[in-house]
Amino acid sequence: MVKLPIVESDPYLEPYAAAIYGRYEYCVNVEKKLTGGNQTLSDFATGYLYFGLHRLTDGWVFREWAPNATAVFLIGDFNNWQRHPDYQMKKLQGGIWEIRLPDYAMTHSQLYKLLVEWEGGSGERIPAWTRRVVQDEQTKIFSAQVWNPIQQYKFKHKNFVPKTDPLLIYECHIGMSSSEEKVASYDEFRQNVLPRVARAGYNCIQIMAIQEHPYYGSFGYHVSSFFAASSRFGTPEELKHLIDDAHEMGIAVIMDIVHSHAVKNEVEGLGRFDGTPYQYFHGGSRREHPAWDSLCFDYGKPSVLHFLLSNCKFWLEEYKFDGFRFDGVTSMLYRSHGLGEDFSGYDSYFNLNQDGDAICYLTLANKLIHEVNPNALSIAEEVSGMPGLAAKYEDGGIGFDYRMAMGIPDFWIKYIKEVKDEDWKAGHIFWELTNRRADEKTISYAESHDQALVGDKTIIFRLIDAEMYWHMQRGDNTMTVDRGIALHKMIRLITATTINGGYLNFMGNEFGHPEWIDFPREGNGWSHKYARRQWELVDNENYLYHSLGEFDRAMISLINAQNEFNAQSIDKVWDMEGDQLVAYRRGDLLFVFNFNGRKSFVDYGILTEPGEYKVVLNTDNPAFGGFGLVDESISHLTISDKFAPAGREWLKLYIPARSAQVLQKL
Repeated sequence: MVKLPIVESDPYLEPYAAAIYGRYEYCVNVEKKLTGGNQTLSDFATGYLYFGLHRLTDGWVFREWAPNATAVFLIGDFNNWQRHPDYQMKKLQGGIWEIRLPDYAMTHSQLYKLLVEWEGGSGERIPAWTRRVVQDEQTKIFSAQVWNPIQQYKFKHKNFVPKTDPLLIYECHIGMSSSEEKVASYDEFRQNVLPRVARAGYNCIQIMAIQEHPYYGSFGYHVSSFFAASSRFGTPEELKHLIDDAHEMGIAVIMDIVHSHAVKNEVEGLGRFDGTPYQYFHGGSRREHPAWDSLCFDYGKPSVLHFLLSNCKFWLEEYKFDGFRFDGVTSMLYRSHGLGEDFSGYDSYFNLNQDGDAICYLTLANKLIHEVNPNALSIAEEVSGMPGLAAKYEDGGIGFDYRMAMGIPDFWIKYIKEVKDEDWKAGHIFWELTNRRADEKTISYAESHDQALVGDKTIIFRLIDAEMYWHMQRGDNTMTVDRGIALHKMIRLITATTINGGYLNFMGNEFGHPEWIDFPREGNGWSHKYARRQWELVDNENYLYHSLGEFDRAMISLINAQNEFNAQSIDKVWDMEGDQLVAYRRGDLLFVFNFNGRKSFVDYGILTEPGEYKVVLNTDNPAFGGFGLVDESISHLTISDKFAPAGREWLKLYIPARSAQVLQKL
């Protein structure tokens, strides 16, 4: 039997070794069945090259999988949307339908659908494998679109290698990336936002809402067409241009991929595609997600695995995405979707409530992704803490490169809401940010995009609330604003510098964007007023938003300047609960945080490595909205003490209230 390192390295997993080995062997067997034992997963995951509409040298071919259908017709503006015998498809083996058409039968940009007939009914459907879906502005009807432009985009950067030490992610949404009250485009994002990301120092963008979704306000999480890049932002060529330009700037591009569920729509999506409720999805009570009003894939079906694995390869190959952030992984891992579970111990991960087929799919997806592109990145949005999630497949893990540290933003929300400033414990904060499995890399973040949605609040809004509308000009200081500005910087700095993999920020949160996100809907008159980013605030030097933006840039620059940041251990050197002060060392950097809102400390002593230290980042700097109480021009020499532990001397510092400083050992 193959020995799996995750079991060998964690004695707490030993009682569950049989379950872990069982999952591994099940995955191995499923892969053999899918590939026939003589193919790679990459060879198997090529459905997008067979299904859907394809241009041939002498015409067109279209294929679709609809096993329950009794007849299938292509309908479109090329045949006046009529059921026409010339466009009737032929049934092949395995529930596959095919039609071959002459060159003149359809042209670029024409619209089409399928008319699918089954025993007792029929319905119009958008092809499952279509690569282009558009919505009529007047009727609001979605249709597939023939996409075969004369000028197809040719990538200039085909072998991009992401920088991952560390991975610094700028999470973004194309549509709401403009200052104007509208849906922004791929081109506008490429021209206006990408340069901002580059200047800010982030080396990766994570793009939401790429896969086509009927309802804009779903934030892209109710997907209808899995192979179609959303046309509301522009054309496939424009998205490819965006990705190519990002690579030119040294920025990786990962996609927020949704394989955890699908929209319930039947005309636009996969619901009852061939007349059955279970073609792609579970039947019975497991078909619908109890919390998301959506449909749940049946990962035990080879055809579903083929569809989803092909989808992963498609986005890597066709668009040169550098990987994926998999949405809703917790929901996939458990039959309960994680709802009502407390995940308080290892039993929670091995109690037969797990979906073995979903675990197998995620494992194979990760193996495939790294087979197609060894430099690709995969990130799991997962809250339960499933062991091995970000461990290698061959080690017995599920194979993600990173897992989202979802407990961190939850911690900050709870701490800010429920704990008074004078009761903040700096050591406890440090523990919460560093409490993780050492063998799995994580993506840390102070706040999620969910906090910017209606019904919740961002960190800046919780700290300052309504005063941010009136007192964010330089010099117009209030105690509330001063506190909020100070803590906003400190929270981000301690979160970003205690990472063991990467750091993520949602677009605009770095400068304390003042408005919540409210997508156009009936309740707000279909307004785009709050579905945008007010870049003019961070660009205006008279606003404290600008100061916060400058601090974030300086923070990211500091991290980027370090060699092998992730490899440097995080060593706590000082924790004084009564003072609300904590200090830790990482490489030649010393991080000192004073969360005390009432006390500034003069000549405060911290035991650390002997030597000379210089301040390289200070949250109290006036350029960052601080008061300038720290003299950053002087060097600090440690002072020996015969009673100090071996290899330690006193570093005496002035540390203002609610401030942090980073010192470099010279």
